[in-house]
Amino acid sequence: MKKQKQAYAYAITAVLFWSTAAAAFKLTLRYLDYLQLLFYASIVSIAILFMILLMQNKVALLKTYSIRDYLHSALLGLLNPFLYYVVLLKAYSLLRAQEAMTLNYTWSIMLVLLSIPLLRQKIGPRSILAIIIGFFGVVIVAAKGDLTSLKFSNPFGVCLALSSSLIWALFWLYNVRDKRDEVAKLFLNFAFGFVFILIAMLLSSRMVVPEIKGLLGVTYVGLFEMGVTFVLWFMALKLSRTTAKVSNLIFIAPFMSLIWIRIVVKEEISPSTIVGLVFIVVGIILQQYSSRTRRGGSSATEIAEETETA
Repeated sequence: MKKQKQAYAYAITAVLFWSTAAAAFKLTLRYLDYLQLLFYASIVSIAILFMILLMQNKVALLKTYSIRDYLHSALLGLLNPFLYYVVLLKAYSLLRAQEAMTLNYTWSIMLVLLSIPLLRQKIGPRSILAIIIGFFGVVIVAAKGDLTSLKFSNPFGVCLALSSSLIWALFWLYNVRDKRDEVAKLFLNFAFGFVFILIAMLLSSRMVVPEIKGLLGVTYVGLFEMGVTFVLWFMALKLSRTTAKVSNLIFIAPFMSLIWIRIVVKEEISPSTIVGLVFIVVGIILQQYSSRTRRGGSSATEIAEETETA
């Protein structure tokens, strides 16, 4: 029981930090472009992850991995942090924070869709209904509630936000099959990903020295969006009796994010954002419920558990 309480404490802390990410992204993008933000935040993330490896006496693990393991880390690093954050942060630079955050939250639905071709998952009528409900929420957010004209204020930004959720789902599917230590492989992912980020930075942006507000922003993002929070979440999953006991707490994050966005970024939260987010979350919850009432379900939690035992 003590371990489960610790799991909840780690999970709630992780969710609290993740809920601030959207506001932190939007604020920092006022001082740096999306590639500069990712470049400096990645440096912070790599440093903190290496420190955690040192504290946990796991640095020696890096010597035990094969060339194939390192190539796998390079592939995962290409997906996350490179592609995922490049696409996501570009979306944040084009959309309101509340829109980018909400649309990115569809990764759980994308995970179900990807599981059909990649994991040979079968989905039933309830799962299909859940996906429809979730994507109806996407339309509400993207169209800002105007369902008659369906005019998107920034179609490219919407596509980027949805694409980021697809990339994250793809990363998750490949990552859960990797049985190496979570912190060690996360460090390697970011180390390899940084190479891609550096190349993109040199080709498409310019090297600048961030002013103090930008520096504070990238430090916060590197610590609490990309670094420490992942470790806290992995510890929560490890200590919890079942994945589902803590994974459901993630539903709190997007609603908390709206509060931070309103208070910190000063964005007026649109009713359509709240309605759309509710539809998306209801779709995800319905998907998880349907997976637990039929054999071979395919919620985000179930897929992760099934893949880990494959």
